[in-house]
Amino acid sequence: MPSPSPVPDAVAARLDGFLARMRAESADYGPDGAAFLHAAADTLVGGKRLRARFCHAGWRAVARFRDRTAEESAALWDLCAALEIFQSAALVHDDLIDNSDTRRGRPAAHRALEHAHRSSGWRGDAQGFGRAAAILLGDLLVAWSDDLLESSIGAHPHARVVRSEYARMRRDVTTGQYLDIAEESAWSANPDREHAQRALRVASLKSARYSIEQPLILGAAFAGGDEDQVDALRRFGHPLGMAFQLRDDVLGVFGDASITGKPAGDDLREGKRTVLVALTREALDASARNVLDEMLGDPDLTSQQVSSLQATITDSGALARVEDMIAAYAHDADRALSGARLDNAAVGELRDLARAATVRSA
Repeated sequence: MPSPSPVPDAVAARLDGFLARMRAESADYGPDGAAFLHAAADTLVGGKRLRARFCHAGWRAVARFRDRTAEESAALWDLCAALEIFQSAALVHDDLIDNSDTRRGRPAAHRALEHAHRSSGWRGDAQGFGRAAAILLGDLLVAWSDDLLESSIGAHPHARVVRSEYARMRRDVTTGQYLDIAEESAWSANPDREHAQRALRVASLKSARYSIEQPLILGAAFAGGDEDQVDALRRFGHPLGMAFQLRDDVLGVFGDASITGKPAGDDLREGKRTVLVALTREALDASARNVLDEMLGDPDLTSQQVSSLQATITDSGALARVEDMIAAYAHDADRALSGARLDNAAVGELRDLARAATVRSA
C-alpha cells in the first residue's frame, strides 16, 4: 500500500487503548476468559489496514476540501479502528467457513484455539472446540467493533448517518458471505449463463462495498460530506472494490503462498464459484467443464492438480478476461474522481490506493 501513511500507527494506538480498556473491564472473567480476550486481540495484529486507510481518505477528501488545516480527531481514528476490528471478525468467520488453516502466515483463529485446547491438556474434541470457540471469538470482535464505533461517534453531529452506513455495511457483507457459500452448491441448479452475474453480485456485496466503498463513505459522512461528494466517492469506491475482489480471486488461484500467506490454489480446493471460474466454464466444452466441476471443491487437490486447473483457466482465456475487467473497473473508478469537489491531495492518495489495491501480489 502507499506510504508513508499515518493510518497504521494511529489505528494501532487506538486499538491498544481500546484493548487495555476491555481487559480492565473484564478482570473478573478468570484465566480462561482472559485467554479468550487475548485470542481476540491476537487477530488484530498485522494486515494492510485497507479499510481504515479508505475511511481516512474519505474523511480527508471532504474535510480538507473545506479546510486544508483540518486535523484528524481521536474519534476519527476510533472509527477507523472499529472498521479493522469488524474486519478481524469477518476473517475469523471466513476462515472457519472455508476451513482455512492459515491467515497472514499464521494459524487461523480456529486452529489457534484448537491448539490451545490441546496444549492445556483439556479433555474432549479439540477440533470441535476450536470451531465453536472461533464462532464466539468472531461474535466478540463484532461486539467490540460496535463498542468502539459508539464511543467514537457519541454526540457527533453526523452520528446518525455514520451509524446507518455502518449498519448497512454489516448487513451487506453478511449477506454477501452467505451468497458466497450458497453459490458453492446453488451453481448446479442455475443456468450456466447466469453464473458470472451471480458471482459479480457476491463480489459486490461481500467485498466491493465492504472493503472500499463503505469505508470511504463512512469517512466522508464523518466529515459531513454533501450529496455530490458522497456520490463521487461511491462512484469511485464501488468499481474499485470490484477490481479489488477480482484481483483477490486471481490471487486465490494463482497467488504465491510465500506472499499471500495462504496455500496456492486455496480457492480451488474450497470450491469458490468466482467470476474467474464462471468465465472458464463458459469457454469449455461439456466434457472439460465436467472435469473442472468434479475437481473444484476437493480439499485434497494435489499441487499437480492445482497446476492443471490453473492451466485450464489460463488456456480458456478466462484469466485474460478477468484482467480486462479489472482494468475497466479501475478506469471507471479513476474517472469518477475527475472534477469532483474533493481535496486534491486526497484525490492523489485515492489514486495511489487504487493502484495498490488492483496491482498487488497479496
